[in-house]
Amino acid sequence: MPNTIHEVEPMSRRGTFHFLALATAAILPFAANADTVAEQLAQSLSVNGQAMPVTEVSPTPLADIYQVHLETGESFYSNADGSHFLVGDLFENGEDGLVNLTEQARNQERAEALAAIDEDQRVIFRGVQEPKATVTVFTDTSCPYCVQFHEQVPALNEMGIAVHYLAFPRSGMQGEVARVMQQVWCADNRSAAMTQAKQGETLKGTSDCDNPVASQYDLGMAVGVQGTPAIVLPDGRLVPGYVPAERLARMLDIEG
Repeated sequence: MPNTIHEVEPMSRRGTFHFLALATAAILPFAANADTVAEQLAQSLSVNGQAMPVTEVSPTPLADIYQVHLETGESFYSNADGSHFLVGDLFENGEDGLVNLTEQARNQERAEALAAIDEDQRVIFRGVQEPKATVTVFTDTSCPYCVQFHEQVPALNEMGIAVHYLAFPRSGMQGEVARVMQQVWCADNRSAAMTQAKQGETLKGTSDCDNPVASQYDLGMAVGVQGTPAIVLPDGRLVPGYVPAERLARMLDIEG
């Protein structure tokens, strides 16, 4: 979370329960309608007198508790007047056990963010037949596990799983890997260039075209990517690290 949030009094486990008790007992100064309160909170939320970079505030199943989404992609919970914050995941204790509602919301936001990226901004590997499922993979051409995953792509395509690559140079945009990945996205045949780069071949094309590598790197940071490969399933779930083709197919309910 940003430093501004951590300037609020830290919450121990005991403090968390105290916060919930206060929030439950609070007399709300805003209108009773949850959507109206959320809108007012989004406009008024501040720390040390400075407005927070809020993108959205939404009600939760807890009475008078709201989820606050920041421009950084992070989120936390607030009571209706913004006097108390709670950082962590919200779980529903239902008939089928614990359900992580915060993670569900993150998955939905992640899926929506990736859906907004046009296909012409991706490096796509698909089989001959119409795909049964599509995974989006943040990749780095120098990452050994990305190379290992790429070797599984033909098997995934054969099983009906399309692979859409997005760029995530682990060392940031100033390193050599970022330049190589820009060469991949600038190539006339991106798929061939991606394979060549992951096989350690030197690409000869330019890296100076208008390409989305930097914006995809920023997007990866925003949606929680911390390393590569980072596989995003169709429902927005983020699976970090290398996953063998057969196991990934089972995760997608596809027979190998």
